[in-house]
Amino acid sequence: MARTKKNQEPAAAAAEEHAKKSGTRRSQKAESGAAPTTVLRTGRRGRPKKIVPLGTDFVSEMDRYLFGQGTHYNIYEKLGAHPKTYKGQDGMYFAVWAPHAASVSLVGDFNNWNPDANPMFLLGTSGIYEIFMPGMGTGMLYKYAITTSSGAVLFKADPFAFEAEYRPGTASVTADISGFSWKDEKWMTQRRETDIVRSPLSIYEVHLGSWKRKDRPEKNGFYTYIEAAHELTEYVLKMGYTHVELMGIAEHPFDGSWGYQVTGYYAPTSRYGQARDFMYFVNYLHRHGIGVILDWVPAHFPKDAHGLADFDGEPLFEYADSRKGEHPDWGTKVFDYAKNEVKNFLIANALYWLDQYHIDGLRVDAVASMLYLDYGRSAGNWVPNVNGGHENLEAIEFFKHINSVISGRHDGAMIIAEESTAWPMITKSPEDGGLGFRFKWNMGWMHDFLEYVKLDPYFRKYNHNKMTFAMTYSTSENFILVLSHDEVVHLKCSMISKMPGIYEDKFANLKVAYTFMIGHPGKKLLFMGQDFAQWHEWDESVSLDWGLTGEPLHQDLQNYFSGLLHLYKKYPALWTQDYNWDGFSWINVNDADRSIFSFVRYDVTRKQSLLFVCNFTPMERSDYRVGVPKSGNYTLLLDETHGMYQRGETKKVFRAVKGECDGQPYSVAYPLPPYGTAIFRF
Repeated sequence: MARTKKNQEPAAAAAEEHAKKSGTRRSQKAESGAAPTTVLRTGRRGRPKKIVPLGTDFVSEMDRYLFGQGTHYNIYEKLGAHPKTYKGQDGMYFAVWAPHAASVSLVGDFNNWNPDANPMFLLGTSGIYEIFMPGMGTGMLYKYAITTSSGAVLFKADPFAFEAEYRPGTASVTADISGFSWKDEKWMTQRRETDIVRSPLSIYEVHLGSWKRKDRPEKNGFYTYIEAAHELTEYVLKMGYTHVELMGIAEHPFDGSWGYQVTGYYAPTSRYGQARDFMYFVNYLHRHGIGVILDWVPAHFPKDAHGLADFDGEPLFEYADSRKGEHPDWGTKVFDYAKNEVKNFLIANALYWLDQYHIDGLRVDAVASMLYLDYGRSAGNWVPNVNGGHENLEAIEFFKHINSVISGRHDGAMIIAEESTAWPMITKSPEDGGLGFRFKWNMGWMHDFLEYVKLDPYFRKYNHNKMTFAMTYSTSENFILVLSHDEVVHLKCSMISKMPGIYEDKFANLKVAYTFMIGHPGKKLLFMGQDFAQWHEWDESVSLDWGLTGEPLHQDLQNYFSGLLHLYKKYPALWTQDYNWDGFSWINVNDADRSIFSFVRYDVTRKQSLLFVCNFTPMERSDYRVGVPKSGNYTLLLDETHGMYQRGETKKVFRAVKGECDGQPYSVAYPLPPYGTAIFRF
């Protein structure tokens, strides 16, 4: 996840300072035109004039009860802003939860951001305020003006807003997300009937804002959701990925946070278009057989004045105790997982993306920070649980709750944990004592793998175990092997720049590394730009260096990796038994002196098994012979110079001969080039 701290909003600060100096009771816009965030009233505390409540009962007593229990899974249909007809009049209905507020009103361009103009009405003791605005339509800016118990007025964006103002603006935008014409029935049916654990899953991780950019001044040249849908689909199909994982789609104020410091959990970011445009994006990818995964951030949120922090003048969405309620490393607030309404906000948000946008999976960011009370905190600056331990029991219950709800729908949607510790049973069911995630990022494999491939080939023989150790625990969880954005930023170097050797050797090294990754048990994820060997580290402010794809070595690597992906999808041996010991066998696990790895991936029938050979040194092994488990023909599907053999091309066939080799009863002679790779079918 992003570790960058966001900037503060100068527009918001200017508005507050101007209000303080003028002593006015009306809200003042910042010089930039942004909506205000905070005003301090002078004189007596402002009170809304007495108006008879509308009594719409749109948020019913049952709605309020379920929300209080944390089980109103479509609460986003009740809270927030919604087009509605009331007493024969068309307009917008608004509802917000602010239990500590002295009063709440609706403000926007329509009333010159005046907190006294449109007071909202409290529904019983629920802490929910409502108002119906006749004649108000979609596309209008608004906020809630919340008068706190101390008399301050906070201008807050709607936590349930479906759209948000383009940065640096911070207002919410009224929207109608109903009635989109989805055309992805075939995909959704297939997803529901597919066991993704026993299916191919190769993920292309993408930051839309820097994948490609247009040469135009509007919105920094960002691609729209619609433009990205077409070009991204074309690229993903060409390369052979099965899914796209999108960073930073929920609204966030600061580009440099990469979308991991969210202020609008229900709003697709306006950087790339409107809510319906994002629906088009998902629909288009689905129609072309591509899944869509979103990064999701229930671990923390920023302190921006218009956001969730101290929402009604007091800690509401966050823990009140700063030892639990703040992340000192990130300068962010931590959700209060003990509060039913907060858990409901998050669970409903996850289901919102799955239901309203047909999202296929959520990758949960920073799970470890949620599980451990002492995560990033020094001794004495964290609060033990009731048993004296450092586990966050409330977060554990939250994970079991949300994962049970999602898995219980049986619709094929997946939830993935980015969890960097050895916490047990992340992907086991809650009934069996686990947390219930479908997959877990394999951070241990990633660390060992990168440490190995960065080494000069001479020293690799002394670190052979870094490449074999992950197999000792590979079946303990449903793992995804990840080379994500976090590994190619903040002075960590791009994948090609990590490789040792002179120019050409770097590409050869990367080919061997990617071949090993595709062969190793576990699903796959690669960050954008690394499949064509971008040289510079990822920078969210500029496009990838697509011009490199026209240069021979970069193009060759891109074609080679595409061959690996297409081969991966074609052969069930590479995914049906990822988490079953029957699906993998080392041929020679101890060939450290030559830094050669050989292993077999088995399908269930054992009739389309694959033999992998990876030479991690520049040494040619012309007399190389690899042990194999059975007699017969071994057909070469891919090698380092040719890449994947396509249909119609003559494939090389090698005949196994009887005789012990590598502890196997048969062997195949295969001259192994420097940095040689070979995948055989048998």
